[in-house]
Amino acid sequence: MNKKERVEAVLRGEAVDRVPVSAWWHDYQREGSAQMLAEATLESYSRYDWDYVKVTPRSSYIVEGWKARYKPSTEKYMPPVLEATPIRGSSDWKRLRHIEPDQGALGEQLLVLQLINHALGFEAYFMETVFSPLAVAQILVGGSEQVLLTMREDRNAMHAALRVISETITSFAIACLEQGAHGIYYETNGWASTEQLTADKYREFGEQYDQEILDALKSRSKCTALHNSGANIHFDLLASYPIHAINWASEASGNPDLRDGQRRSGKVVMGGLSQGAFQKGASPSQVQDEVGSALEATGGKHLLLAPGGCLTPDVPTKSLNALRRVLS
Repeated sequence: MNKKERVEAVLRGEAVDRVPVSAWWHDYQREGSAQMLAEATLESYSRYDWDYVKVTPRSSYIVEGWKARYKPSTEKYMPPVLEATPIRGSSDWKRLRHIEPDQGALGEQLLVLQLINHALGFEAYFMETVFSPLAVAQILVGGSEQVLLTMREDRNAMHAALRVISETITSFAIACLEQGAHGIYYETNGWASTEQLTADKYREFGEQYDQEILDALKSRSKCTALHNSGANIHFDLLASYPIHAINWASEASGNPDLRDGQRRSGKVVMGGLSQGAFQKGASPSQVQDEVGSALEATGGKHLLLAPGGCLTPDVPTKSLNALRRVLS
């Protein structure tokens, strides 16, 4: 099988010659321009021969059009830092307006996808990272506290903002697919978790907007993957979404393991590898053991092998090489 055939077979629930694999992390020094981000993404793809690719842009790209300003990173392992936000109080959320997908930083991301599509569009699936409305709100103000405060003080203002953000995300995600991306990696940034919101609160402020965005992508995306980070996630709620694959930290407290997540979701699971296996000091044998456990848990079916989220930028090369070797 070639790479596309391998991924397509998994998505259809058919047998594969081997399980598709990929991994991703930020390159903070190179994510500030379309050309450099495309180059960094393609270098990782070529070096480790991934079967599919998740584009990992700077998270601030989604809010720069609303005048949020992040200081670019000058260090490889340090993310950009929020310097200014247009949100000073709850009423400011009502001032957000729709951003066209070809404008500013959003347009820059479309250029990234054009470059990647030109290089590997015929070889492998690639997905653009798009954030949920709650995740975008969090990035806009640099944390969850202001978002949670507005939910309590002025829920109408929060809903007004989430509506505008949702419409902006939807049009941008569709534009990504039109520029050649095969799918969308939909990132909720841990909001669908008891550590942030109750299930009822998430249904009000998260689910309704998630569903609208994902419904708009159903007929357009070949591979929509949903990720929620952290522990104690509202797994069954997320698993009901119109997605192809679900990605989560299966080793985190209160989360289902890979076998249980596959059974409960009825979806392709994207995971099987822990963050710990790719940290400094980790042994390559841990990667090999986790691959074996993932294959045993799933029978090698309905599985896109990957970490349960974004790796740290200092991921050891020996761990990534071990991941490739064990599947070769």
